Amino acid sequence: MIYDADTYLAPYREWVDRRCRRIVTARQELAGYGRPLSEAANNHLYYGVHLEHDCVVFREWAPNAGAVYLVGELNGWRKDERYRLRSIGGGNWELRLPAREVPHGTLFKWIVEWPGGSGERIPAYAVRCVQDPDTKIFSAQVWLPRKKYRWKHPDFIPHNRYPLIYEAHIGMCSEQEKVASFDEFRLNVLPRIRALGYNTLQLMALQEHPYYGSFGYQVSGFFALSSRFGTPEEFKALVDEAHGMGIAVVMDIVHSHAVDNATEGIGMLDGTDYMYCHGGARGRHPAWGSRCLNYGNPATVRFLLSNIKFWMEEYHIDGFRFDGVTSMIYLDHGLGKDFTDYSCYFDGNQDEDALTYLGLANILVKEINPKAVTIAEDVSGMPGLAAPFRDGGIGFDFRLSMGIADHWIKWIKERRDEDWSMGEIYYELTNKRKDERTVSYAECHDQALVGDKTIIFRLMDKEMYTAMNKGSQSLTVDRGMALHKMIRLVTIATAGDGYLNFMGNEFGHPEWIDFPREGNGWSYFYARRQWSLADNPDLRYGQLWQFDRAMIHLFGGSAILSERPVSLYVDEAQKVLIFGRGCFIFAFNFHPVSSVTDFRFPAPAGKYTQILDTDDPLFGGFGRNDGSVAHFTVREKDCDLLQLYLPSRSAMVLKRH
Repeated sequence: MIYDADTYLAPYREWVDRRCRRIVTARQELAGYGRPLSEAANNHLYYGVHLEHDCVVFREWAPNAGAVYLVGELNGWRKDERYRLRSIGGGNWELRLPAREVPHGTLFKWIVEWPGGSGERIPAYAVRCVQDPDTKIFSAQVWLPRKKYRWKHPDFIPHNRYPLIYEAHIGMCSEQEKVASFDEFRLNVLPRIRALGYNTLQLMALQEHPYYGSFGYQVSGFFALSSRFGTPEEFKALVDEAHGMGIAVVMDIVHSHAVDNATEGIGMLDGTDYMYCHGGARGRHPAWGSRCLNYGNPATVRFLLSNIKFWMEEYHIDGFRFDGVTSMIYLDHGLGKDFTDYSCYFDGNQDEDALTYLGLANILVKEINPKAVTIAEDVSGMPGLAAPFRDGGIGFDFRLSMGIADHWIKWIKERRDEDWSMGEIYYELTNKRKDERTVSYAECHDQALVGDKTIIFRLMDKEMYTAMNKGSQSLTVDRGMALHKMIRLVTIATAGDGYLNFMGNEFGHPEWIDFPREGNGWSYFYARRQWSLADNPDLRYGQLWQFDRAMIHLFGGSAILSERPVSLYVDEAQKVLIFGRGCFIFAFNFHPVSSVTDFRFPAPAGKYTQILDTDDPLFGGFGRNDGSVAHFTVREKDCDLLQLYLPSRSAMVLKRH
């Protein structure tokens, strides 16, 4: 158990055991003793719109409703008794119509009446919603195509033990100022991801959301694939093609809250505010302006578990990155709180219902696909979140090491290069729980949003606009190029078990992400990716792209991440950091100006060859090292020493043979 390996957890043993018992009990209550949890996660097969024999059946759960009507293209959007759903007990409503009367693609929604009021609503289990381009109003759409998508790679098995993750957003993947499509991503971006060597694609904003600028985090349709990017069949083709390239597809799933919009969302579907969410003040997120889900409500748990199963079975999703886990697991959502000691995780501020739900979610994912991956986005560092359930954990496969990006911002923003501490960098990058697997990153989409700065922008600022052509001479750009590569290399080289990069950051994409909004004149200029910069042979962006490609291929083609980092040498004065990982040695010289000749340090005995050099001219470096030279350890005073030339602001990777 996790408290056996971590003595700091010993005082909280009963808390850990109680959480495990809660998960076991909840699983039995939902599924029945000894039965798989997946059998209790089939709401989507009953509710929503389904073809049954020669009828199209519409079903909804709305326990407070007095009447539910279908309005849409079938009846001129007028309330009509013929299209009134009948109550069939248990808060369930149903309407059966001849299939010939309900064409594929028909638009519709509900009018729900309840004591004291009524309103238009989008079905909670709608699998497709579309937005009118003029009125911006959403409607559900009957999606029952005659021709089912035929998977080309139905038996794809993700190789998820050491994920190299390419985080991406479909809508902003085009260079044009518009909302891009699934097909454009499949045709234009997937080949780039394959060329770079990433083995996992993490997609954002797939669930339907009314406001494009929310980055997909204000979800209205939990089962609806966002129609602004294309059709379900087009998304299946994207997933299928990724699988054919050996790339797993992980979905950024939002189960942490729901959009506040009454018409499109689930928060007020039957006129009550407690159907799926908490009622009253607890049901309102104080920072996000959204609705907080009630994980103690069996109806909510079944809804969310069915949602997981739907995405995995309908779209062959290979796993999930759960968004906003910190907000879920603390009653105060973790807002403005520093988690400084273990008591912060066991002080009664925890939403035990949310923790139980997350445990069930992880069990369900593994039942459906044992090779699927789950990743927790948690800034609090709660012990056990990404530990196996059998050891007293919640069961996530990975935790995102979110603090690393914050440290890089602090070091770049607040300290001169010559004041960086090599010991501090190594400690913060390797400080991870031994009972958890983690994914590291130097920056993700968060650091690219308007109001923040990417690493490349912090390093170069305005000179990105004037000196990124290869003919320019700029000490600022030289520094930025060197540190951009070194920061990424030391981050992945110290990663626990995986690495993440956001789309375009691999080549130092300029500028921030700013979605169309009133404040920018509804412009798409900053909601796109300028791939042509990386493709232009006259610019330096392509050199950064080439380095990322070499780095990712190195880690994807070897077992580096299967070994733990071992510190070999730290020199604060000369800004040298050297560590080993298996048969590989990573040597960094962060000093701004001083190169080090004949630098000697302890190393495992053997012959070493250089396999990656950030100073390679191919990567925009100065070529100060001869990569063809073999290096041999020398035995002195019962110690094996390796001797290297370490140019300033450069790093190299050596392999022992």
